[in-house]
Amino acid sequence: MADSPAADPTTDPRFAPRPDSTSLDAAQMFDLSGRVAIVTGGSRGIGLSIAHGFAAQGAKVVVASRKADACELAVAEIAEAGGEALAVPVHMGDLDSVNQLVDATLEHYGQIDILVNNAANPLGLPMEDITPEAWESSFTVNLRGPFFLFQRCLPSLLDSDHASVINVISVGAYIPAANTAMYGAAKAGLLSFTRSMAGVYSPQGIRVNAIAPGTVDTTMTRNTGPEAMGRMADLSHIGRIGHPDELVGTALLLASDAGSYITGQCIIVDGGFVPAR
Repeated sequence: MADSPAADPTTDPRFAPRPDSTSLDAAQMFDLSGRVAIVTGGSRGIGLSIAHGFAAQGAKVVVASRKADACELAVAEIAEAGGEALAVPVHMGDLDSVNQLVDATLEHYGQIDILVNNAANPLGLPMEDITPEAWESSFTVNLRGPFFLFQRCLPSLLDSDHASVINVISVGAYIPAANTAMYGAAKAGLLSFTRSMAGVYSPQGIRVNAIAPGTVDTTMTRNTGPEAMGRMADLSHIGRIGHPDELVGTALLLASDAGSYITGQCIIVDGGFVPAR
């Protein structure tokens, strides 16, 4: 059998020419101008910080969460800071609402380049108290909604030259937790889907990654109470709780051209919480 002809790096698309280092602009690599990003759970906490960060880098941001007034307030804050955003209320447990989010985005902006699946249901119960209704509530919002939102965005993402999907999971996908087992299991499922999405769609131009936050100062975390928050802070190497803004750099890396060779990955941003356990 004859040997295959040698690949030609000048014509073979598998060989990406290294850019001239003198022409690299590090700031430009993170520029999101001309791109449209949907951020679910975007009216507070990590989602709000990411929405502000994307808008500051030039993206048009669709802020989506359950409460319309909270979405409008977030959009007003972004506009005051010089960015552009659209408020679209959504309930991730309602697939009709998910479809309406995509329809409203396309009607207003005509494209979708970035999807951040950040909205979550933090319902926690001891395993002996989990009911079918609680199971449905948790997995519907934390796993089913994000998957079908991705599926609904898929045609637009395939049309984009800069498509990126970021699934915000949790360190709960990596560690046991007695009272948040449903949440952790759903996030672990979303991590598995992240890898499968990347495997199928990265060759078609859609990068798919995940971010796993540790203990971050959000409403979800505060609802655990000060004692629990203190214990979680003490368990990390850094020894404190993170601020939502500390997730923005990772999100920008994964959404922008700076992360053009990153797909199928999960970046854990937890102050060393998982390594410390």
